[in-house]
Amino acid sequence: MQNVTLNNGVEMPILGFGVFQIPAEQTEQAVTDALAAGYRLLDTAAAYQNEEAVGRAIKNSGIAREELFVTTKLWVQDAPGEENTRRAFETSLAKLGLDHLDLYLMHQPYGDVYGQWRAMEALNQEGLARAIGVANFYPDRLLDLIINNEITPAVNQIETHPFFQRADYQELMREHGVQIQSWGGFAEGKNDLFTNPVLSEIGEKHGKSVAQVVLRWLTQRDVVAIPKSVRAERMAENIDIFDFELTDDQVAAIATLETGGSLFFDHHDPAMVQWLSARRVEA
Repeated sequence: MQNVTLNNGVEMPILGFGVFQIPAEQTEQAVTDALAAGYRLLDTAAAYQNEEAVGRAIKNSGIAREELFVTTKLWVQDAPGEENTRRAFETSLAKLGLDHLDLYLMHQPYGDVYGQWRAMEALNQEGLARAIGVANFYPDRLLDLIINNEITPAVNQIETHPFFQRADYQELMREHGVQIQSWGGFAEGKNDLFTNPVLSEIGEKHGKSVAQVVLRWLTQRDVVAIPKSVRAERMAENIDIFDFELTDDQVAAIATLETGGSLFFDHHDPAMVQWLSARRVEA
């Protein structure tokens, strides 16, 4: 597995396994299968309500803790202030059954962002979170956080896929030492991604599926990807992407798929801000 090196020297696998929208009752088996397939980066969140299942799979895997890279995320309503942020972190850590996290992310750019970040900086300095970062931060919010705080986020996990490629934003993040990570790498199949003629033709030339082409495109761009699946055969297919390389012409062809906007939601939309800020995570 290839790694990326974060701005504090911590190494992170460039390809991992995400558990968003996997029901808690299916998560333990899914993570067990993912670990058996070779994944070592696991990505969950308090909002997904499956941290305990991820923790059980880790415990039962027999894999040494130092071989794993575990990420979870802080939800907006869990953290109105520094004390509540620490409490939310401790709750997630207990559910996972771990003594530290490899990466702790602020899940949304809302609420008491600065109080949350101060608490996260303390967790990082204490060694409880080896790296800290954010998710869903647009350039203005990310730069504001960087300028006004001691620790620069190690990661920004954002929507990134062939229809919303984030190339300019990736370059800005690179300039400031922030690693881009993709969520929604397959765009959840929107715009008929899995039958897209450009991606299909590239796949045929390499003897690979469209999913493999997309994951290779992301990782070849140094974007960390966390595909999700509940099928063991698909997990094995998704991790089998390091034996081929896209040509410059193929990368240029994929660039033509850019639509210039999100396929899911706009974090600047007041209605979306209100909806996300109203969602609570059950303890």
